[in-house]
Amino acid sequence: MRVFCFYIDWNNLYDHFIYEEVFVKMPSNKILKEKEAIVASIADDIKNAASVVFVDARGLTVDKDTELRANLRKAGVGYKVRKNTLTLKAVDSLGLEGLEEILKGPTAIATSPSITDAARIINDFSKENKAVEIKGGIMEGKVIGIDTVKELASLPSKEVLIARVLGGLNATVAGLAIALKAVAEKQEA
Repeated sequence: MRVFCFYIDWNNLYDHFIYEEVFVKMPSNKILKEKEAIVASIADDIKNAASVVFVDARGLTVDKDTELRANLRKAGVGYKVRKNTLTLKAVDSLGLEGLEEILKGPTAIATSPSITDAARIINDFSKENKAVEIKGGIMEGKVIGIDTVKELASLPSKEVLIARVLGGLNATVAGLAIALKAVAEKQEA
């Protein structure tokens, strides 16, 4: 692609305008296809996740980053550092708006099949490591702020909630059984 630039040479007033031809190299089709595939991959990851957390992890040592990635991997959470421009194209293709401010500076993307796992693991890790900063997230197709991500982190996991409900049901059934037994014994007497 050719771009033509004109500028004035103030040292030589006779030649007021100097013409300069600049060649700008456009990316090849191969590179464009690779970037399109990356955008599609990011969009797919975000679309299939129950929650997404955007993280700034500048200043994190390699050992600490490895530890964070291992913790996320154990919970089935995906964690990748992607270019912000490609991520913005991916979220635009999904119809999400309001991520321009979140996607400034280095950003890692944690995608989770559970609503709370990514938020909880990253929030707990950020308490120990000040280099990790939560920037925001996406939940159920809506952009959420830092406060909402931290609220998600404080929620118990799905398994804990199910155990609590079943424990409550078990106590109710046990109380009903005791009451029925007492009524049966009273009728026998």
